[in-house]
Amino acid sequence: MTMQFENRNFDLSSRTHIMGVLNVTPDSFSDGGKFFRFDDAVKQGMRMVEEGADIIDVGGESTRPGSDPLPIEEELSRVIPVVKSLSSKTDLPISIDTYKAEVAKRALDAGAQMINDISALRFDPEMKAVASESKVPVALMHVKGTPKEMQKDPSYDDVIAEITDYLRQSIQMAEDAEIARERIIVDPGIGFGKRVQDNLNILKNLKEFSILGCPILIGCSRKSFIGRILDLPAEERLEGSLAALAVAVLNGANIVRVHDVRESRRVVGLIDAIRRVE
Repeated sequence: MTMQFENRNFDLSSRTHIMGVLNVTPDSFSDGGKFFRFDDAVKQGMRMVEEGADIIDVGGESTRPGSDPLPIEEELSRVIPVVKSLSSKTDLPISIDTYKAEVAKRALDAGAQMINDISALRFDPEMKAVASESKVPVALMHVKGTPKEMQKDPSYDDVIAEITDYLRQSIQMAEDAEIARERIIVDPGIGFGKRVQDNLNILKNLKEFSILGCPILIGCSRKSFIGRILDLPAEERLEGSLAALAVAVLNGANIVRVHDVRESRRVVGLIDAIRRVE
């Protein structure tokens, strides 16, 4: 469970690592475009570094349910300046949150050290080559359908088994493209083509995905299932996000993708201490 980056090696078995979410978008469900402007995005990225993030995940396209694909030039104009600036200010790994090979390649050239692909290398046939040639860690996420239509009546006979099978196939696809197993991270995709009960099932049974032999990344922060259960808008879901985070960490998450880094760092620190008790 060691993940190698250019400047750092993370022992993912020693503690839970924090991935801070940086949405450089005007239409994010979670933060309403607060960091769409370049200066605001860089300031937020550095704030997350100071608050204890291990990785900063920069994304320029909203993949909220019902969203349309963003033209590639627009996505590049949003993320590349931010990636370049952050990578010059911190040696923490910068992840690029994209399913487009050209965006990933340009971001890696600008200083990113990880690819976070919601499609698990499936939406863009060129992504496998970019990931293979770059030799950076790659997060492979489960999604049922595309962001545009993924929440239109999703259903599963056995959500854990079906996600496990999808991720197992994704790992094989990556290895066939000469992406080393030790660089692969899996993400069951909370909220991506899932009903409320599916998301709860994933959290409750997260340990099941350890059979895949890869670090587990989970992103629950401010997701709509929390809002539906607690009847709260995105900006009031901190407590629910932290509760889901605690369950995820107790059940085996190695990396947690969060908006509220400082608060999440504190929760993770306590849960990790409890897990270490023999």
